[in-house]
Amino acid sequence: MHVSSRTIIVVHMLVIDCHAHIYSFDEKRYPPRPNPFRPPKWVGSVEHLHHVSQAAGVSAVRAIQTVTFYGYDNSYLCDSTRDNRDWICGVCTLDPDDPRSPGLLRQFVRQYGVQSLRSIPSNKAKSFDDPSVRALWKVAVDEGITIDLFLMQYAMIESASKMMREFPSLTFGFCHCMDLKPGPNLQRDLKAVLDLARFKNLHAKVDFIGTGTQRPYPCEDLHDTAMQVIRAYGAERCLWTSSYPNEIWTPKITYAEHLKIFTEALPLKDSERKLILGENARKIWFKNSAFL
Repeated sequence: MHVSSRTIIVVHMLVIDCHAHIYSFDEKRYPPRPNPFRPPKWVGSVEHLHHVSQAAGVSAVRAIQTVTFYGYDNSYLCDSTRDNRDWICGVCTLDPDDPRSPGLLRQFVRQYGVQSLRSIPSNKAKSFDDPSVRALWKVAVDEGITIDLFLMQYAMIESASKMMREFPSLTFGFCHCMDLKPGPNLQRDLKAVLDLARFKNLHAKVDFIGTGTQRPYPCEDLHDTAMQVIRAYGAERCLWTSSYPNEIWTPKITYAEHLKIFTEALPLKDSERKLILGENARKIWFKNSAFL
């Protein structure tokens, strides 16, 4: 039986959720894309996220633009970031093939306080190594923000690696670690993820346990994989994320259970838990936050 997302977890350390998708209930003000991928009713809003995350003992959240619902219209993400700066850090997503995107990124940072770009490959070039992506990364350097690298396909590793070599001053979050999951490609993809640990500015989001597992809590089918990633990157470069709303992105486990994997189930030292659960994120994205 799943533990309710409302279950209160007593965690005696700072916890920051580094990857949560948000959806407004007001679809007139924030219209979705055609044929959006919807969460269940009354799930996904900033208000619901705040309730669920606080009940789990989470102090702050990095909110992610939900492309599967809004496409590249970041209106809800930007407004939510601006209006909830005491606990939200915004991560926008822009179409690199749209020539307006570099200007929009500057606007999002300066007007709304967005601190990160979730970077995707150019759809036209089928590559990260493209002038359109490069233009966005240059803005990130100029504005002093970070990149969440949406590297999900094995074929994109070479171009992503080339770009990271070209931008050594940027700090990167590694979204889902290529969505590692049990199956015929696990060892190939895991080796690639471990090899990418050579980039010392790349921080692994170790949330694939929840997104990739085929089992209920504690999702032991991916424990060894997660520990290999943590050992390769070091606890000082790993991040906990919920992938909220869990009803659609981690259907085997709840928000509270996802957190419990890292507070209890994985064989981590307390010093490692402290870094992965919150201290790493605080130093990168919330270092000037007086409330943490």
